[in-house]
Amino acid sequence: MAGGNAIRGTRVGAGPMGESERGETAPRARISYHCSNGHLTTPSFASEAEIPELWDCPRCGLPAGRNTENPPAPPRTEPYKTHLAYVKERRSDADGAAILEEALGRLRASREL
Repeated sequence: MAGGNAIRGTRVGAGPMGESERGETAPRARISYHCSNGHLTTPSFASEAEIPELWDCPRCGLPAGRNTENPPAPPRTEPYKTHLAYVKERRSDADGAAILEEALGRLRASREL
């Protein structure tokens, strides 16, 4: 009696056995990209596809370009700013002192009641 196995005579993971079953592969072009850390990446593109100028390096994540001698510079990351740092950019010390004095005046007035 069959054990209910619908796929007989094959093993798990077995796929098509060659190009005759998959079809012809598209013509490919392998393009070399170099990052500023010296890593080389060579992805393949379809020959009629538009080739990008930059490609992300899979090893370090930096942008990579096609020029070996002059790879693209790493992107500049801005440091984390606190809320206070943003407030200090918008307000001067004199503005801050005036706002503080106004708030303290309201607080003192509410305590007198």
